[in-house]
Amino acid sequence: MRLLLDENLPKRLKQDFLAHEVFTVREKSWNGIKNGELLKLLLENNFDALLTFDKNLQHQQNFQKYTITVFVIIL
Repeated sequence: MRLLLDENLPKRLKQDFLAHEVFTVREKSWNGIKNGELLKLLLENNFDALLTFDKNLQHQQNFQKYTITVFVIIL
């Protein structure tokens, strides 16, 4: 599974997903990209899911348009 860690997540979280191919937004040079464009990039680059802290993402984006899985991490 190809996962992307949003820029608001610590890089060390990658170590919790060793069985997966995990990238950070910074590693992909996608820093500062708005959510809608980021979701397009995820689809274009064959990512399976986005991990984020952004609880409002579901209210900001049309997930019928962007068919990507988003995991919102809540601490």
